[in-house]
Amino acid sequence: MNRRLYKILGDLEVEIEILDNPFQLPLEALFQMAARINKKRSFLFVSKVLGKHIPVVPEVSLLSGAALAYLYQKHYGGEITGDMAEIVRGIVNPQEAAAIYRRVKANLLPIPEPALFIGFAETATALGHSMYDAFTGPAKYIHTTRDALVESGPALTFEEEHSHATAHRCYPSEVDFFRGDEPVVLVDDEITTGKTAINIIRDLHQKHPRSRYVLASLLDWRSGEDIARFKETEAELKVTIDCLSLVRGQIKVGGTAPGLERRGESAMSKPSKEPQIYHYEAGGFFSHVPFSSVNSAGEVNTKPYLAFTGRFGLKGTDNEKLDQMISQTAALLKSKRAGGKTLCMGTGEFMYIPMRIAAEMGDEVYYQSSTRSPIHPFDNATYGIKNAYSFDYPDDAEIGYFFYNISEGQYNEIFVFVERSHQAGLESYANALKSTGVPALHFVHFN
Repeated sequence: MNRRLYKILGDLEVEIEILDNPFQLPLEALFQMAARINKKRSFLFVSKVLGKHIPVVPEVSLLSGAALAYLYQKHYGGEITGDMAEIVRGIVNPQEAAAIYRRVKANLLPIPEPALFIGFAETATALGHSMYDAFTGPAKYIHTTRDALVESGPALTFEEEHSHATAHRCYPSEVDFFRGDEPVVLVDDEITTGKTAINIIRDLHQKHPRSRYVLASLLDWRSGEDIARFKETEAELKVTIDCLSLVRGQIKVGGTAPGLERRGESAMSKPSKEPQIYHYEAGGFFSHVPFSSVNSAGEVNTKPYLAFTGRFGLKGTDNEKLDQMISQTAALLKSKRAGGKTLCMGTGEFMYIPMRIAAEMGDEVYYQSSTRSPIHPFDNATYGIKNAYSFDYPDDAEIGYFFYNISEGQYNEIFVFVERSHQAGLESYANALKSTGVPALHFVHFN
């Protein structure tokens, strides 16, 4: 059937009509539903492939970006060097994902023309990076950031209207990074209205105009009115905007979820034993960028950022260096594992490098990331968020962060990846992680 009705909580429900599913991906492999604690939008498609709210085999998430790359290549008539059906199989069957992802990395797609990829913070930083990384040739990548840098003004700024943190910024380290006439590929996990994409297109086109933009996403739920808005923008700016997605459809939302308020740590029993806690400095393998950021209280953090996250722009010549840094760090951390089921957790926008490291740390490794997005937990098999934990963001105590779907006894150990913060800023994060009852916590620092 092309229609699905999802009853979420209370009388809140979302009806979906599927209009296009080019690779016949089963919806149950892509997402579950949850109620979002947000006055602007009451529901959330909780991705089962993104590596954000639900733990995934890391290669499944990396293959979802590769799937978008193959969709792009097919649309623009480029040479296909691998098997899209195999990528779909890896997404649907996680036990096959690692071997399939290795074949994708060994057979990169020759990009049909120069292109600039931009991933949206926070959820699509890794998705955009993994799409870009599936290509070889004259491609560039940058992701937007919520951070405000002290030493540099943003080259782009725009708003995400339904988000909890609306401001997006881009800080390329090269002043001419956005100059050129190559198409810009905007990568997001989900398009609901497309207003965010139009906002960035307008800002970019005003500063560095070009003739073609592409919007690539896992899910596209734009209404007829939203699609008409894209057509109007195309006519106004005299550009083309192509939209590519793994699944396209339209949604109808009805009802409301009962009594949703901001929820913190889930109501589960406290563990009786303190976990063992370890700290590792993994930054020695990586290049750094000496930018500072200012938090919401006006305090300046002078800890350096990593150079190859994508936050400051990447070119194809950087990819081999990043692969080497990732493998060196993964080898170190793999040697620290006690064995058994392991979770690797990225922090906020810092997703791709931890995800890639997790993919090289051996068997029984899963990946997810913390997030700014508050979601209502409800322990039900069909509901996307079973439990929730809250903590203060290490770089900014005024910002509430969350992680989800960790049950007591689920993992033997958790590796937490923190790009910039030192141990003194991790107390709230560590306390939330301790309350999961995990026997061992490993904090991985990149300063």
